[in-house]
Amino acid sequence: MPEVRLVGPNGEQVGIVSIGDALKLAQESDLDLVEVAATARPPVCKLMDYGKFKYESAMKAREARRNQAHTIIKEIKLRPKIDPHDYETKKGHVVRFLKAGDKVKVTIMFRGREQSRPELGFRLLQRLAEDVTELGFVESQPKQDGRNMIMVIGPHKKKAEAKAERAAARAQRGDSPVDLADEATEQAEASASVE
Repeated sequence: MPEVRLVGPNGEQVGIVSIGDALKLAQESDLDLVEVAATARPPVCKLMDYGKFKYESAMKAREARRNQAHTIIKEIKLRPKIDPHDYETKKGHVVRFLKAGDKVKVTIMFRGREQSRPELGFRLLQRLAEDVTELGFVESQPKQDGRNMIMVIGPHKKKAEAKAERAAARAQRGDSPVDLADEATEQAEASASVE
């Protein structure tokens, strides 16, 4: 009769027993006999509540997914002949994205004769990189891609760190996400009643 190496419910070694004895022990203790290492000689089996094991592993996986930060690439489009105020507005967006822990893809779009002057776009991208150097770093250097010039700026801090900082700042102010949502709803209703 084939034999298995049996491990108890708390991880203790029971020893090498026949499959029939292992099944009998599993029925007596109201547990399942689960094969954990089929390639070992003899195969290793464990006494456990399989439904509980599956539930706990699903919960661990779910928790890991929740704590996982998804890096999002935001995109900002500029033109070589951008007005100073427009540049400051776009730079503000880049700063906001980097503070949130997102990567930023900066695209300069060239039209017509602008395509013959790519150094204007290169200088603009260098200026933007220098302006946001305390929040992010240039992940990929500016490169020409057809009519566009592209550069990617990555944040110094991770998405999870930025999220934790925002939550701490919100807690320090005494705001909760629900309060902020209620406040936004009240402001929208107030502006609707004014109109």
